Formats: sequence, structure tokens, C-alpha cells
Amino acid sequence: MDAMKAQALLASFSIFLLFPNTLTAPAIASCARCDEVAHGFASLNGGTYGGRDGTVVTATTFEQLKEYAGSEEPLIIRVDGALTAEPLGYEVPIKSDKTIIGVGNTGHIVGGGFNINQEKNIIIRNLEISDTYIPEDYNGKTEDWDAIQIDTGSNIWIDHVKLTRMADGLIDSRKDTDYITVSNSLLSDHNKAFGIGWTDNVIAKMTINDNFFNSTNQRNPSADNLLHCHMYNNYHLNLTSYGNYARGQTQLLVENSYFEEVHDPVVAGPDASIRSNLLKFKDCTGETHESVNPDNVFDAREFYEYEVKDPYDLPTTIPPFVGPREDIGV
Repeated sequence: MDAMKAQALLASFSIFLLFPNTLTAPAIASCARCDEVAHGFASLNGGTYGGRDGTVVTATTFEQLKEYAGSEEPLIIRVDGALTAEPLGYEVPIKSDKTIIGVGNTGHIVGGGFNINQEKNIIIRNLEISDTYIPEDYNGKTEDWDAIQIDTGSNIWIDHVKLTRMADGLIDSRKDTDYITVSNSLLSDHNKAFGIGWTDNVIAKMTINDNFFNSTNQRNPSADNLLHCHMYNNYHLNLTSYGNYARGQTQLLVENSYFEEVHDPVVAGPDASIRSNLLKFKDCTGETHESVNPDNVFDAREFYEYEVKDPYDLPTTIPPFVGPREDIGV
């Protein structure tokens, strides 16, 4: 037996020991771009690399996804195909040191989502998550079914996801969740897009860049009591309630962004601070607070390097490149 075959057999046996009850034994798989690590605030505090040091497994059923995500071991979990949640609205708990990544543009969680509770070093990439929406409950008051819900998590990277038509929030980052980056993602066709806060502590740090907020109502995001919230290269289209909202004692740095048909594009509550740079507004209504106590706001380059884009180009450079990509996870 040559060395490569022996190595493959050893890896297969190791996976069997990790998951003896798995209905279908997972195959050893490649995973393109699965070694990529987070940028922005998620790159700090030791970094966010997910399951990079663990085994690559593939989930083709919702039960497999739940089993892998709940493992104590580092794993890269490829989601291959559309997996339907059972029961409706079920949020898969994710343990620390995991990468959950769609295979090309096929990975899709239908009728469910993910929950991170006091865990760290987690990557969710290249997935579509959709369809827990209850038509008679537009305000999302009957079920707390989010696409991604995080409570007291740390070092989380959400990238190249498409989130739409959920019962409550698309992303809820709550209870002192810290060192987060959300990038290259589409949040669309929804009421409450992206809520941040649910805490009196002003400690959280978050980077939100190169995203497309399209045809949502509120929370784009609603950022409550963030120590540092850095938004750049984002395109906002048809937001009917408000756009970027700094609440509580949030420090919001918003740069190189485009707002089109947005009501209250950038606004601050009475105790918040905003500093902005190169914002473009087209057919917007309501109020715009581009500078509110700007001397209180942090300098992002003291924490990490980043590249800004020409805001006038964002309507053509952002939408084609958000959400799942064919060259990731294959």
C-alpha cells in the first residue's frame, strides 16, 4: 500500500471514530478557498480561522449538518445541496472551531438557520439561508426564527451569504458578541435585516463591508452600544424605514458607501457618535446624520488595514459579487 492510500484510510478511520452514528459515512473532500481567514475586527483577538486545522466533511442531509456542527472537534463542514430544516425554524447550534461553507453555489439552508451561543472562532460562508417567513406576521413577533443568531459569541466571520425571507431577523448579533466581520453578503426582501446589541455593555467591535442591503425595511443595521462599528463599501437600495442607525453609545465609522432610495440613510440616537467619509446619496428621504460628535469616533486603521472603493461604482461592483460563489467550497 502506497503512502497516499494509507493516509486516506487513516483519515477515513479518524472520521468514523468522530462520527460513529453518522448514517452515511462522510467522504474525504477538497475544499477550495477554505483556508481563507477573516479580515477586519474578526482578524483580531487571535484571529478567526474556523475549522481550518480540522477534518473536511460534507453534509448532504440536515441531520448530518446538525451532527457535524455540534461536534467538539475542529471541522470544515461543506454543505452540498439544499438542506431542509426539520422542524421548521430550527437553528442549528454551532460549536467553536467550525467552518460551515457551501459547495459552490449549491449550499442552501431552507426553513431554518444557525445559532451560536457562547462559542468562538466560527466561519459561516458561501451559503443561502431562507424561508421561515410567516406571511401573516410581517413584524416577526410570533417566532424567533433568525437566519443567524449569535449570543455572546466571539471571532465570527460571516461571508458570501445570501439571507432572505426569514420569520424574525436575518442576522441578530446579541449579548456582547465581539470581534465580528460580515462581508460580501446579500440581505434582501425582509423586514428586520441586521440587529446588533441587546446589551448595556459597550464592548463589541464589528466590521461590515462590501455588502448589499436590498429591499429591506429596518435594521440595516441597527447598531446598539457598539464600542466600534466600522462600515465601508456597502450598497443600500430601497430601505423603507431606516439605513445605518447608531443607537445607544455606539461609535459608527461609515465610509465609501452608496444609499439609493433609502429613508433616513444614516442616523444617530441622542448618545451615539458618527463620523463619515465619501457617502453617496440618490433619491433618499428623511434625515441624514453624517457627522455627530465625530471626534469621539475611532480610527479603523489603528486596528487593521482595509481597502475602500469609489462609492459611485458600488451599484455595479457590489451586487454581482455578493452571496455564494462557484469557486468557494468545491
